[in-house]
Amino acid sequence: MAGSAAPRPNGRELLVNAGVAFQQVWAAAPGLLLAYLVATAASAGAPVLVAWLTKNILDGVVAGAAFGDLVSGAVTLAAAGAAVAVVPPVSRYLTGQIERRSSLYSTEWLYRAVGRFIGLGRFEDPESLDRLRLADNSTRAPAMVVNSGLQAVGGALTVTGFIATLVVVSPVMTAIVLASSIPILVAELGLSHRRGAMEWQLGPAERREFFYSSLLTEVNAAKEVRLYGLSDFLRGRMLTERHVSDSARRTMDLRETWTQGGLSLLGAAVVGGGLIWAIRAATQGELSVGDVSLFVGGVMGVQGAVGGLISGFAEAHNQVLMFDHYRRIVESEPDLPVQARPRPAPAMRHGIELRDVWFRYSDNHSWALRGISLHIPHGRAVGLVGRNGAGKSTLVKLLCRFYDPTQGAIYWDGIDLRELDPDTLRRRISGVFQDYMEYDLTAAENIGIGDLDGLDDRNRIVAAARRAGIHDKLVTLPHGYGTLLSRLFMSESDKVDAETGVVVSGGQWQRLALARALFRHQPDLMILDEPTSGLDAEAEARIHEQIRLHRAGRTSLLISHRMSGIRDADHIVVLDEGALAEEGNHDDLMARGRIYAGLFRMQAAGYTDDDADAVTEQNQVIQSETVPIRAIRRR
Repeated sequence: MAGSAAPRPNGRELLVNAGVAFQQVWAAAPGLLLAYLVATAASAGAPVLVAWLTKNILDGVVAGAAFGDLVSGAVTLAAAGAAVAVVPPVSRYLTGQIERRSSLYSTEWLYRAVGRFIGLGRFEDPESLDRLRLADNSTRAPAMVVNSGLQAVGGALTVTGFIATLVVVSPVMTAIVLASSIPILVAELGLSHRRGAMEWQLGPAERREFFYSSLLTEVNAAKEVRLYGLSDFLRGRMLTERHVSDSARRTMDLRETWTQGGLSLLGAAVVGGGLIWAIRAATQGELSVGDVSLFVGGVMGVQGAVGGLISGFAEAHNQVLMFDHYRRIVESEPDLPVQARPRPAPAMRHGIELRDVWFRYSDNHSWALRGISLHIPHGRAVGLVGRNGAGKSTLVKLLCRFYDPTQGAIYWDGIDLRELDPDTLRRRISGVFQDYMEYDLTAAENIGIGDLDGLDDRNRIVAAARRAGIHDKLVTLPHGYGTLLSRLFMSESDKVDAETGVVVSGGQWQRLALARALFRHQPDLMILDEPTSGLDAEAEARIHEQIRLHRAGRTSLLISHRMSGIRDADHIVVLDEGALAEEGNHDDLMARGRIYAGLFRMQAAGYTDDDADAVTEQNQVIQSETVPIRAIRRR
């Protein structure tokens, strides 16, 4: 249930984190920060001034000072008291404004950094996802670091003023009061470290809790949850993860309660002992009434200021620890290497070549691709066939440079993909992925985001929708192409309507994803990964005909478990357990009677009255053909 131990920043890294946090707040709200500095100074000095003014007035009353002098002192005391009363709400207003502005600033820079992630590695790694979650939760940390830091500085100024006051009364009691503050500081820092480590360790449990709660509330899972009666099961899993988090936090809260309660008793003992000493000294004529008042106010002031100092320092320390996750994301190196001056991807003239490509997701994973050498010629359609887990999706990720090969290289017109600018490369690629997205946007936007340069080009959007066979559906929606395809929130045009959005079917979502791919302006490479898996046979035939017309003269990679979408490809490649098992055109592969032929005939048997014995015999051929593939090992 617990995650791995959090990487603990050293002292230098903590100082760097604090410096970066201050820079961000200064960049986001310099004027407000200056005003807050003034308010902090006023808040720190006012209590000390009040204590001295009170002493002077009491001593003046006892000594029989002139009424006018006493009134003057009382007015000054009232003004100082007013400052003590007014500064806190002003400070709260300033901290709220600073927090909002710096949070917006931090959020922008965090997601700029996330946008610079070139590949998918950090989105498919649990530890990276935990750090990203904590970084997202830390966008308010810079303001809180500054706020807590200034609270600590204010506390230090107040403590300094009261120490100077107490030294006048009794240096020995001053030393005792200060010594009693050391255990508080040590304990609070220890608690801060423990809480930061706890937040990191609870990441996996909280992520699982969110996963189960999402299944219980999202429409995509609602049908199966109800059909299979999963509500109690998922709720139980969710609550189990919650119990893990709650138990850890309860333990932490108890530790804080006992620690801080004990420290409070220590503080009360120091105050009580100091008060007894002051009363004894006053009865012996060693202290005046004003001195007693000053001493009591000083001791209480020191303890209160020390508490504020330690609380502010501990909170700042905790926020700096949390901010470390943010800084590691924002300042992280690219997840894939990019040359200092990458080459723009040229328009394809010759094709794509994979040379002895091996790939695995980590050293702990088995090989997903094993020594693939393949040529995808320009202007030709290449079909990719294989069972689940054969490596088809991994090969697509490498072509888009979401990952780099562990060994070997992929070339675009003879140029290694690692030498190309990833943005220009991807602008030359269009694709429909098997796990296509359903965006909570309007119908037009769902298509237009396939090429942002044409997002406002309604004619192009309609043309893409027609090719994908979704136009006739979209024009019947309440606002046509401007209809929001979501029930999560309302669009501006839907505000006065009872219907604030429309939910379309899975097949219609797939057509929208296909339209999005077809909308991209003249891509050099089209990747079509199961583009018609959710369509009926008639719709599939029409869409494949449109796709054939659209990809004429373009380089295409076709991936499908339905052989009808593959058989007319110029060249077909068969993968098995990450290795290239066979290649050729449909007729060649059928004539060989190996893996492709077996898969094709098994699928065809579901639509015809072919002899079941023939299918069984072909299945045995497939099994015998896969033995050499399994024998391939890393060289």
